[in-house]
Amino acid sequence: MQGLIVSRRNAVAPLLLVVLLAVSATWAQSEGETFESAFKIEDSVPPENVAVPDQEGRFQPPETSPLSELADLNGGVLPETPAQPSAEEGNREVVEEPEVPKEGNGLDEEVSPQDLEPELAPSFGTYSGNEGLKSGKYVAYDSDDPEAYRYAPAEGGTTNYLITESRLATIRSQFMYWYFDKGGDNNRGDYQTNIHASTSRIHKNFNFQLPFYGFRFNYTQLSMNGYLEFSDPPEHFTYPLVFPVKDWPQKNDPSFIGIYFSKCRIGKLRPTDLDQREPGVYFRQERDLQRRTDQFGVEVRERIKWDIREGVVGSDTFDPKHVVIVTWKNMSFAGGIDNSLYHTNTFQMVLATDEVYTYAMFNYLNLEWSSHTEAGGDTTTGDGGKPAYIGFNAGNGTQSYEYQPYSQMSTVRDLTGRGWVNGFPGRHIFRIDEKIMLGNCNKDIAGTHLPLVFAPESGNMLGGSVVNITGPCFDTNEKIRCIFDMEEVVGTVIDTNRAICVQPSMQAEGYVRFEVAIGSGRFNWKGKYFVETPATAQEKIFFSTRAVHERSPAEIEITWNQYNLTSNLNAVLQISLWGYRETTIRPEFEYIDVLEESTTNTGTYTIIPSNFRARENPLHLDMHFGFIKINLTNPSQYSGLNISPVLWSRPIPLGWYFGPQWERLHGTNWPKALCNNWIMNDRYLKNFAAEVALCPCTLAHALNDKGRFMPDFDCDKDSNPDCYYHRGAVHCVKTGAPNLDGSEQQCCYDKNGYVMLTYDQQWGSRPGRSHNLGYLPWNEANKVPTLSHWFHDKVPAYLCCLWQEEQAVGCETLRFERRPSQDCVAYQAPAVATVFGDPHFFTFDDLEYTFNGKGEFVLTRVDTIKDKLDVQARFEQMPDNFYGAVNATQLTAVAARGNNSATIEVRLRPMHARWRYHLDVFADGRRIYFDRTSLKFQHFAGVTVYTPTYILNQSEVVIMFQTGAGVEVVENEGFMTARVYLPWSYMNKTRGLLGNWSYDISDDFTNPDGTIASVSNVNSFETIHKQFGINWILTDREDSQKGAALFTREFGRTASYYANASFVPQYLRTPVEFLGADRVGDINRASELCGDNYQCQYDYGMTLNRDLAHFTKNYYDTVTEIKATNGRRTISCGILETPRFGRKSNFLFIPGTKVTFECNQNFILIGDQRRTCLEGGQWDIPEYGYTECLRHIEYTQRTAWTIIGIIIAVLIPAIIIGALIIVCIRRNASSDSSAKSWRFSDRGYGLDNDSPLSRLSTPLKSGERTISPTSETSTDGSSTRKRRSYDKSYRTNEPLPDKPYTEFEEKVWALEDDPVIRNSVAIYAEPLRKAGSPSKESDV
Repeated sequence: MQGLIVSRRNAVAPLLLVVLLAVSATWAQSEGETFESAFKIEDSVPPENVAVPDQEGRFQPPETSPLSELADLNGGVLPETPAQPSAEEGNREVVEEPEVPKEGNGLDEEVSPQDLEPELAPSFGTYSGNEGLKSGKYVAYDSDDPEAYRYAPAEGGTTNYLITESRLATIRSQFMYWYFDKGGDNNRGDYQTNIHASTSRIHKNFNFQLPFYGFRFNYTQLSMNGYLEFSDPPEHFTYPLVFPVKDWPQKNDPSFIGIYFSKCRIGKLRPTDLDQREPGVYFRQERDLQRRTDQFGVEVRERIKWDIREGVVGSDTFDPKHVVIVTWKNMSFAGGIDNSLYHTNTFQMVLATDEVYTYAMFNYLNLEWSSHTEAGGDTTTGDGGKPAYIGFNAGNGTQSYEYQPYSQMSTVRDLTGRGWVNGFPGRHIFRIDEKIMLGNCNKDIAGTHLPLVFAPESGNMLGGSVVNITGPCFDTNEKIRCIFDMEEVVGTVIDTNRAICVQPSMQAEGYVRFEVAIGSGRFNWKGKYFVETPATAQEKIFFSTRAVHERSPAEIEITWNQYNLTSNLNAVLQISLWGYRETTIRPEFEYIDVLEESTTNTGTYTIIPSNFRARENPLHLDMHFGFIKINLTNPSQYSGLNISPVLWSRPIPLGWYFGPQWERLHGTNWPKALCNNWIMNDRYLKNFAAEVALCPCTLAHALNDKGRFMPDFDCDKDSNPDCYYHRGAVHCVKTGAPNLDGSEQQCCYDKNGYVMLTYDQQWGSRPGRSHNLGYLPWNEANKVPTLSHWFHDKVPAYLCCLWQEEQAVGCETLRFERRPSQDCVAYQAPAVATVFGDPHFFTFDDLEYTFNGKGEFVLTRVDTIKDKLDVQARFEQMPDNFYGAVNATQLTAVAARGNNSATIEVRLRPMHARWRYHLDVFADGRRIYFDRTSLKFQHFAGVTVYTPTYILNQSEVVIMFQTGAGVEVVENEGFMTARVYLPWSYMNKTRGLLGNWSYDISDDFTNPDGTIASVSNVNSFETIHKQFGINWILTDREDSQKGAALFTREFGRTASYYANASFVPQYLRTPVEFLGADRVGDINRASELCGDNYQCQYDYGMTLNRDLAHFTKNYYDTVTEIKATNGRRTISCGILETPRFGRKSNFLFIPGTKVTFECNQNFILIGDQRRTCLEGGQWDIPEYGYTECLRHIEYTQRTAWTIIGIIIAVLIPAIIIGALIIVCIRRNASSDSSAKSWRFSDRGYGLDNDSPLSRLSTPLKSGERTISPTSETSTDGSSTRKRRSYDKSYRTNEPLPDKPYTEFEEKVWALEDDPVIRNSVAIYAEPLRKAGSPSKESDV
């Protein structure tokens, strides 16, 4: 009986085999059944999504640092890990039809003789390191069996597989990636049996996130027609194909990756074909490659990783996480005759992603036809007509990329001979996550504005960045030339797809032109290269401590990432020192010294300043700051190219290097000498402080002044709270752009939120002579980005304060004279207006109203000779809610332009494209990104654009114009608001939907023609709409009153595309009014969510969207708070200087503040000890008018001198008064004596001219002389009185000029000398003598 059974089995086996072979092509899975349901495979791997900041693109995966290529391939020594899901577990599909269970046991599998008689199969090949293994129906895919390439790898296998360099080279030498039509659970490998003539596409789940063109997808639809699709296509296509579909959303606009988008059908094999794998579509995905250790997982990961790293510039750190391999084998065109089935194309798409970056590789093995019959192709050969579409479409009417010059052109057949990625003709590669970037050269395009693909896209202004270039197809025998701004350099050709140019040192910032020419040709290939200022460039050299800032540190330790130079850790490096100065109009950036001639690339080095003490650099002693530079000593040893990347430090002071030399030149107090020299030179320069903006008094005001002030990268509360130069500050702001003098204002705020002043402390706010951004033309002294700022404004802080005492004369001169803080007494906060919700307006004059216009409108327009400003908004209709269409609009884009500035547009991204960036930003029509630290602040002509440092998803953008006007755009959950900030110079100049800023709401509804709309009730939405709002709509033509639309135009969508003046919105104000009686629940919900805020209630009632309601209320509350803050004027009493060698009890300056002065130890306070800030904003009247701190000896000396002064002040007036009295007395006495002499008074004779004798009128005779009794010539011998000195006569005996010489007769000088008088007197003298006093001896 048993033998009978065996014989019957042997008889049935051939028949069963024939039957199974006949139906195997269609029974691998029944049409309506999924692969998972047929073989009971469950999804088990959850998606992962990790986004990190980027080096060159938008975001970057975690950086890998292989010790060598082989070590990086193997990932080092891997720890033991649990077994991972097999490769086949990643090959899962889901079709849209419901699951139908299979019946039978194995009849759905293709059965081969090897399956029926496994014991007869020979043992050959290797798998997972085991030689001679063949398990069941599996043949090891890496074996030497002729058909090994057809067998999918088996599940399981050994773990901790380490790939060898030779094995990696072997698999990378193959053009096509793996695809299998045998093996697996159903012995059909990757072959998709569900795709056939009646079902051209099937659904596939990725179970991970695939970033594509700004969107992310965890599924796809695999189509027979040469593309992967992520959304439904339109019902009918017209040729040539144009994407995005212009009629979207009325017609579907599919999102797809098109490797060969054309109607296809499965072709046939020729008997002579070497590859006998079955014609059709193959699909395979390998997930979680980063942690897999099985052989196939490791080989897939390493192969695609190095193919991409070597094939695409800027992908040096890419580490694939998931890979999808789709192959269209022997596909013929639809509509052809039977013989056309042998005219086939074979092509393959390989997608690799780490869920941040995505790369698409197109491998074109064979192309024998170009078009299907519906597109005009020949029915036999598929020639003619409109060839296949090659490219990408983001869908939803957003953006597309058509691969020219191949797509829909006869040159499509050249795809098999072009590309040359990894050295293979027919291989083309793209980066497709955010925007489409071609990774291979394009030989067939000619023109003068051809796009370049290069990485990195930015670099330090000092130079040294190695820029990899793709675009033109290079010839190693031809020279390549690159222009960076104005500097031309000669590049190096690596291969057909890649060349290298090293960025030279430049004096520029922001986006500059980057152009490439081949040989002697023109610079046809063009791009924009972003130049980072040295102070804000990505930091490449790090200082472990603050020692480099010290005057004389013992050591300075520096570190760097070794792999930024080379992966060879034994490479020899050179470390050098460079310096900068401005002694003439031309700046000088020069090499100073070699710090280390050769050191190993260990990533760390310690500088010992004492080793340079004996150095002499007489030509560079005036260089006070500089940079450390690291580069390869002999780069050709490691890369074969004489090119080395360069790492630069941030600017650093050079006291640690030049200190000993300065000491030998100026003595131990060399900082004082250098500071004095700087002060002397700075006094010759123009006084700039009066031209910069005034600092706000409070931090709240500074944060709300978006048009004039932005965060200072040296002291930012969100990203850099260290504030080394402003200790005690919590946040600093600075002007966003240089003024007309190239200067900047800086304002720092303490923990109390008040501005810090240099009059109080050395850490106060300091204006800068030079802005960090420099000033055009950038190549002159005082205009170089960062370098001039450091030369004029940073270095003095070291020379005068940080390296001296705070009370040093030089530091006080810097604080009080050369870089003093400006008080905020005259500061005026800006006016603010906003639009938010669907949409609601809040004007500059605080008028609130609602206007639901559809199209592009003028928010604010200023058109005067001095000031010009245009701010425009685009409003689009809200998406449908549960009940249907929503007759309301929302803000979706804002565009702004100032005086001759660049045009900046901020646009809301589609909902499913906001996973990485929420807003798109355009500068003069070019997309810009802010996802790296060095790109957070970007400066364009007349405007600065930045995103806050804490924002990583680009959901807030601030636009700052040079005039002080600002625009802030904020997005949350797909709902935008725009706020416009205007300084007072714009008052009475504005027009538009945000009103006329005049502090009078009656003129806010001013129309473009200057008339005021007759709106008597702001609650009448219809009146506002028809009489005012719709009049500000923009058209395709420029209007002198409204200006021209500023928005970037894509795919022919002009202003008229968005405009709909006939759109009728909901004019009723509250949900109670416009919702039906049956919608009580929605009405109550609106009230619960919004309270009394009618804008919030309106938005919820219209859309039933709680997010919109929440953010409408949030935006309203925010602008209300901003207006309230800016409306609160801070009264300031101004500057109250701190006495030298003293301190203040506080640094406040608001009314009610009482400040007490104190002195340092060993100092004595004199003068006013306290001051009070009065309500009127003035300090009280001082008692003494001064406050000083004196040393004891100075106080004693000053006291002694004061006493002496007092004494002198008292004695001198007394002496003077006494002297004056004496003089007066003597003068009176002299006057009396003189009078008596004229009266002939003589005490000896008792004679008085008042006596009767005096009235004698006897004339004197000429020639007679009377001898006075008192005269020395008197003959009276008893008289002893001498003659007065004035009685003498002095003769010089000198003749008078021009006069004759004449002898005059002698005169009688006294009456007593006249004989006549003397005789007369004698008669009366005798009786008088007798009556006189006898007491005198002369009278006796």
